Amino acid sequence: MSVDVSAPALREATVPEGGILEGPRVLRRLPGAEPRPYDLFDLRPLGAVIGAEIHGFDLGTELTPELRAELNRALLEWKVLFFRDQRITPAQQRAFAAHWGPLETNPFIPAGDTDEVTRFTRGASMPGYENIWHTDVTWRPNPALGSVLRLVEVPPVGGDTMWADMAAAYDNLPPEVRERIDGRTAVHDYLPGFDRFADPALLAAWQDDYPPVEHPVVRTHPETGRRTLFVNQAFTTHIVGLPRDESDRLLRFLFQQAHVPEYQVRFKWAENSVAFWDNRATQHYAVNDYHPHPRVAERVAIEGDRPF
Repeated sequence: MSVDVSAPALREATVPEGGILEGPRVLRRLPGAEPRPYDLFDLRPLGAVIGAEIHGFDLGTELTPELRAELNRALLEWKVLFFRDQRITPAQQRAFAAHWGPLETNPFIPAGDTDEVTRFTRGASMPGYENIWHTDVTWRPNPALGSVLRLVEVPPVGGDTMWADMAAAYDNLPPEVRERIDGRTAVHDYLPGFDRFADPALLAAWQDDYPPVEHPVVRTHPETGRRTLFVNQAFTTHIVGLPRDESDRLLRFLFQQAHVPEYQVRFKWAENSVAFWDNRATQHYAVNDYHPHPRVAERVAIEGDRPF
């Protein structure tokens, strides 16, 4: 007498297409780079692929070429660097950032003590609106290389910032999605990121100066050669050459990739903390859970290059 040991047929049960699937993820911090210690400061990783605290260094001191080179190596490897207990002035913040290139100005955000310093004042009358995953100023032909952010006033609770490694996001895309986006460009525009919060007259005044621009959906990092997903929900409007509905579906899927915790680091601000991130490799999200308490930050951004 034979016994049927075959498994019973499973009922049909599927989730909607286009989501993020569970399971192992490829987590490569900087492929091809030889792991080396840091000699001029103490580096303490906060995550597997992104985020590290730097100790034993004062941002207010002059950078030697050797120290600048080692900090840049750490920035490329960890994408965002955090510094605690930094009692620096806006002038010292600008001086530190200027070691990486000329500084940007931003017409849509109020300035601090100079035009190169943008000041984010949030509180009871002005809640934060940076709580969306985004890469800064991708509406520029040359988006920022990076930014140095200093918290001037920290709320009693909340107000963290999160960053996501968009090279890790690209590495884990399904092969068929990588094939669909390879060589494609997308349009970026400042209006979606500001039109609900900024003065319409101000936005209209800059339309001719900042028309929509095209960037690769996947950019190549100019220093590491890493392939990096380069679309974001704040400023990317559509993928060139695709019907609108297809572009919208594909962009929704690509936008989701920043939400994967394995690609993220979360930083809890304290008085005199500073963050320095590589805008070419990351997206970030300012958590808006502190209203109506005040949160004041000053940012200095460094001019970047044309993505390719």
